[in-house]
Amino acid sequence: MREIFSRVEDSVLVNIEVEVDMEDYRDNYPWLYSLFVKPNNIKENSLGFEQFLELKESIIISLEHQDMAKYVGTRVCEGWHEFYFYAKDSKNLEAVSAVMLKESGYKYESNVVKDAKWGFYDKNLFPSELEFHDIQSHKIIFLLQEEGDELSISRDVEHYVSFDTATQKERFVNNALSCGFEFKDDVSSEEFEHGVALVKEHPVSEEEVKKVVEELYGLIKTEHGYYEGWSTVLVQKDD
Repeated sequence: MREIFSRVEDSVLVNIEVEVDMEDYRDNYPWLYSLFVKPNNIKENSLGFEQFLELKESIIISLEHQDMAKYVGTRVCEGWHEFYFYAKDSKNLEAVSAVMLKESGYKYESNVVKDAKWGFYDKNLFPSELEFHDIQSHKIIFLLQEEGDELSISRDVEHYVSFDTATQKERFVNNALSCGFEFKDDVSSEEFEHGVALVKEHPVSEEEVKKVVEELYGLIKTEHGYYEGWSTVLVQKDD
């Protein structure tokens, strides 16, 4: 499954697409193949950009043919699209890409290194726990938008948190209350007995949700807890 998110590295925004279900391939694909392509400042939603994306998918299909390599993700930074693959061996990877790129007119460069432990993937592509929550938030917000939600309107938003012990939960709740959250209910499940639902009134724009979740996440990790996500009601102009 491909997930999309962004992070800031050295004050530079990096947009990342990553295949997250890659555990089954780690042992047999020790070579990291990097292919950097610069599509000449083509604007998104243009025909040229669609053609570029078609070329990207064609390269992925060609390299994955007969299990030669596995596509693991893309990083987009300062105009460069960095495609990453892990391969069974280092042979023919660059040749396959060159055949497909030579007629494109795009500037490109590539490299193959051994990375048997998949260190690059873990550090530079795979989302952190907090980034996974950003991904889930983006999906919820997209669905709200599809239903006509006015994201800028403040409403009660429920945030769900769980802990290993009751003491951790109690300390967390006290800290969260001092930061403007309100206690709603105790929550328990088969996996975590010590859960809690908190409420805070705020808009559900990407920026606001990210800010609130990051604030709450810091309080949660102080007590070694787990953020389980958030939910809210649909709010439209006529509501």
